[in-house]
Amino acid sequence: MITTQHIRDGYFGSFGGRFVPETLVPVLDELTHAYKQLRDDGDFQAEYAALLRDFVGRPTPLTHAQELSRRFGRAIWLKREDLCHTGAHKINNALGQGLLARKLGKTRIIAETGAGQHGVATASACALLGLECVIYMGVEDMRRQLPNVYRMRLLGADVRGVDSGSKTLKDAVNEALRDWVASVADTHYIIGSALGPHPFPSMVRDFQSVIGQETREEIVRRCGRLPDALLACVGGGSNAIGMFAPFVHDSQVRLIGVEAGGNGEALGQHAARFAGGTPGVFQGMSSLVLQNEDGQVLGTHSISAGLDYAAVGPEHAWLQEQGRAEYRRASDQQALAGFHLLSEAEGIIPALETSHAFGVLPEVAAELPSNGLVVINVSGRGDKDLAEVARLEGVDMGNGEVS
Repeated sequence: MITTQHIRDGYFGSFGGRFVPETLVPVLDELTHAYKQLRDDGDFQAEYAALLRDFVGRPTPLTHAQELSRRFGRAIWLKREDLCHTGAHKINNALGQGLLARKLGKTRIIAETGAGQHGVATASACALLGLECVIYMGVEDMRRQLPNVYRMRLLGADVRGVDSGSKTLKDAVNEALRDWVASVADTHYIIGSALGPHPFPSMVRDFQSVIGQETREEIVRRCGRLPDALLACVGGGSNAIGMFAPFVHDSQVRLIGVEAGGNGEALGQHAARFAGGTPGVFQGMSSLVLQNEDGQVLGTHSISAGLDYAAVGPEHAWLQEQGRAEYRRASDQQALAGFHLLSEAEGIIPALETSHAFGVLPEVAAELPSNGLVVINVSGRGDKDLAEVARLEGVDMGNGEVS
């Protein structure tokens, strides 16, 4: 039985917590206190709601995927976070934390990004709110997501490439944390996913729960009932936890997260924390981590920069431990198949992260009853991934010919 009694003091069961240098303890205490106050503050919530409506474009549509429904013989609906301003769900959290930082008197924002969508969202929020913005990004991710790098710089952000380690998301997080330790007086770190030290996992979940709240209201209005299953990709896990949270107590609704199966079963060939991870402490939290027997964090691989991360948000680890949510893996090839599936069937080009959810759709649909209903979170659009998919498939985008 899932109850809020298990969520206390920043822990979800044994997962979560706060594992940080002493320098960050006072600033995290300040952040926790301020968030608890503003979460219930009518003026703050009204300002945030107005920005979601007028800047982000919420509510986002719930679209009936008619061709997919015909193909799989089940009712398939799409929550269209790809239609948010900046192209993904990330803006919901970036705006909420940006407003919170301004209330705290912070003038400078730092953030990390993998796929670039959180970086673009943070840069957009900072431009709107008049805040200085620094984005850390692994140079391998910068190569894969060059259009988003340009967007961030157009929006006035200082994008700093990280050339250490695997040159991907975990290394960008490390650099952002180092910056924050040295600049806590005027700087707020907008963590982009439902991970890191308390209160970030809970705070990000709350800002993203608008996804699930809208989904719940609209699916009941349109279909007269709750779905049989929710399906979402999981890297750190913000889009999935935002979708899942308003349904956690509805035991008849299956919560299905999909992580990166990469290109093999061996550690280092994937980013499947539920398949290959063990409990450990990583980047400020206790969660499931891809690590060796000595606790050394291992390299990861995913076709998608946003899922290429060695740990998962602690609430997801807890939901899986409690048996409330299930987590599957989609390989790089399944993700590419999902990318083409949604594009060709419904005229919607998804992000490679989102494509992992569509990669397992055939098996999930087959498990549902004949009158089954599933809602898939289309967490982002695929514009940013076109060059990478073309490269992987041998297409020369210069002349459109296959090389």
